[in-house]
This record gives sequence, structure tokens and C-alpha cells, in this order.
Amino acid sequence: MSSLFKRRSACALCSAASADLLQVLSLAPTPPANEFVREEELAQLQESIPLTLLLCRICGHLQLAEIVDPARLFRNYVYVSGTSPVFVAHFDRYATSAIARFGLGVSSFVVDIGSNDGTLLKQFQAQGVGKVLGIDPATDIAKAARDSGVPTLEAFLTPELAGEIVTNSGAADLICANNVFAHAEDLRGFTQAVYRLLAERGVFIFEVSYVVDVVEKLLFDTIYHEHLAYHSVTPLIRFFNSLGLRLFDAERIDTHGGSLRCYVCRHAAPYADTERLTDLVQLERDLGLSEPEVYRQFKERISARGAQLRGRLKEIQQNGQRVAGFGAPAKLTPLMHEFGLNGSHIDFVIDDSAWKQGLYTPGTHIRVVPSSELYQRRPDYCIVFAWNFAESIIAKHSAYTDAGGHFIVPLPELKEI
Repeated sequence: MSSLFKRRSACALCSAASADLLQVLSLAPTPPANEFVREEELAQLQESIPLTLLLCRICGHLQLAEIVDPARLFRNYVYVSGTSPVFVAHFDRYATSAIARFGLGVSSFVVDIGSNDGTLLKQFQAQGVGKVLGIDPATDIAKAARDSGVPTLEAFLTPELAGEIVTNSGAADLICANNVFAHAEDLRGFTQAVYRLLAERGVFIFEVSYVVDVVEKLLFDTIYHEHLAYHSVTPLIRFFNSLGLRLFDAERIDTHGGSLRCYVCRHAAPYADTERLTDLVQLERDLGLSEPEVYRQFKERISARGAQLRGRLKEIQQNGQRVAGFGAPAKLTPLMHEFGLNGSHIDFVIDDSAWKQGLYTPGTHIRVVPSSELYQRRPDYCIVFAWNFAESIIAKHSAYTDAGGHFIVPLPELKEI
């Protein structure tokens, strides 16, 4: 076993043994997707870790085989939600919807797990929720959240921590976990902590990348080492039932190119199971998500898209034109490695986050710079690695296209603007 990671020995949801886990997809090995490096670290070897997906033949859960120490992945995290106007608006709508649906107000207590810089909790505060608490292990980002007025614990959620919070602050009326439920190695322990923290009528809402969208829209770049789980509704229903909870609703949303928002409560809570939950179970059955053939075809489509993009970049470079990247999200790392892109294809990468500017991309070591460089260096083409924000990025930088620049959006479809 490598010192860089350990290999999964049982299903994260149903605890089926490794013999029941079937390898269905392998992508190019990468460093951890958010492990950007400083200039003085460039000479150091940055080792890559395999990316292998396993399908549980018992419950149908899709999961990553390689498990990296979470302290390595999250203690020095460089992603913050608040730098994206699209996500700020998303979380504003999220808070508005939850407050209206579940009657939250000045006496309510909302906990956000993996709260990052507090962007979501700020929306709840602004809309009159009386008490909020963030939980996040990233040292600098948790401090930034506290400094901005959002109470935040620098920690990973455990059943013990949940008990302490209930003792000190009471049970939570709403627990949120956005793009976090896919990150935990011990999903059973994580969920037991949620159960302990949740009020009798409380609701646990979480958002995750949805396997249906990943497969249908070719969103393979959401597969990286932070994401240990690739969720679908069917295995989750069984999983929550086994822990005294009930998945009573789920809806498809458009964040990250296609996500799933799940609503969970205690078994006896007064929330009826919804028709759209039943419809998603049927959709997953119709698509054959529990069958290996789906993922073999998925890999073929990924390879074809990579060849298509490399071919277009070769044409551009043969014309003597230069290419940059726009956006340095985690998804940049698996996309560049799987497609075989590096500094010979891309001169620099633009990102609006000050947390990433001046750093170099994981493994490929391309410098991340502010958007002012787009106009100073004027590349002929810009690949939008943050493709889920392509519309807002392109609209914001119309001066670049007006001056003759071109954007290339690699996913879900390859297109030039």
C-alpha cells in the first residue's frame, strides 16, 4: 500500500466487502486536485495518485478506490465560495427556499458542515435566522469566516463534536452540507453525527454531484481525490434507512453542471416522501447506473473528447497562436491530466481568487494569475476550465472577445466563443 493513500476495502454505504466492489473506471493519476504549489516548491517532486472508481454490486454505490489523508486535502484548502458571484446568488436562493419551506426564523439554529468562508450562513443571517454555526477544517478559511462575523469551528464533524454542540447550543433545526457529503471517508460516522445533531423535526440538506449528470454530460472532471463518493438516489435511500434517517426528497439542480440536492429527516419527522424522489429512482434504473457497461462507454466518450480538444489546440498552435486557461478550480486537475494537457499547450491560467494567484497548478505547474493578465498578455484563445461558470466569465470579459479573443469551453460540449 502506498504511503500517499490507502485503498478502499469495503463499500462506504452498505459495508459490502472488497470482493463486491467492481472496478469500472480508471482515469489518469493526478496529485490532489487543490494541491497548488508555490514557486519555491516547483523543484520538488509532486507525486500523482491513481483515480479508480469502484461500483458496489450489492447496493449500487459508486466510489473512489484511493483514499487520501483528509488532513492533506483540507487543512490548507484554497477554494472559497465567496469569490464566485454565481455561487453567492445560488446560496441566497438556497437560504430563501429552506427558510420558507421549513419555517425557519429568529429562534432557529442552522449548522453548515464544510462551511468554507461562511457564504451560505451569511445568507441565513441576512434573512433573519437567529443562530448559525459553521464547521470547517481549513485553518485560514475558518478564521476568515469568523473574522467576517460567521461563528465557525475549525474541525471535522464527528459524533463527539455533534454531542458537544447539542450540549452547548442545542439541536439543529437545519443542517447543511454542500459538496461535502462526497468528501467524507466514513460516511456512516458522518451521518451518525448528523443524526445526533439534528432536532426531532430538523432537516439535513446536502448537495452533491449527481452520477446521472456526470455520465450523461461527460463531467468526468468532478472525479478527484476529495470526492470519495459519486452519489445516486437509490443507494442513499437504503443507507439512510439503516441509520434511523429517511431521504424524503431529492431534486436535480444545475450547480457544477448538474447536482443533486437531498433532504433527510428522522424516520418519524412529519415530511412525506415526494413523487420526484420516486421519479429519480426510476430514472437511475432506466439508465442502468448499476451496470459496468455504462462506465465503459463513459470512458470511451472521455477519450474521444480529449482527442478532439488536443486536435483543436494543435491547429491553433500551428497557426502561431497562444492559449491560456481561465479558472483554476479543482476540476482543472483531472481534466488536464486525463486530456494530456500541460505547459506546452497553455501559457498561464487566470483565476479571480487571491488564494490561488501566484501559485502553480497541481502536477502541470502552470502559473495562476489575475484576470488583468488576460488583457496585458492577450492570448488568442482561453480554455474555460471553470466551465460551469462559462456564461458569467464570458459575459464579464466581453472586451476580450470584442478585441478578437476566443473562449473554448471543453464541457459539457466542446464549443468556441
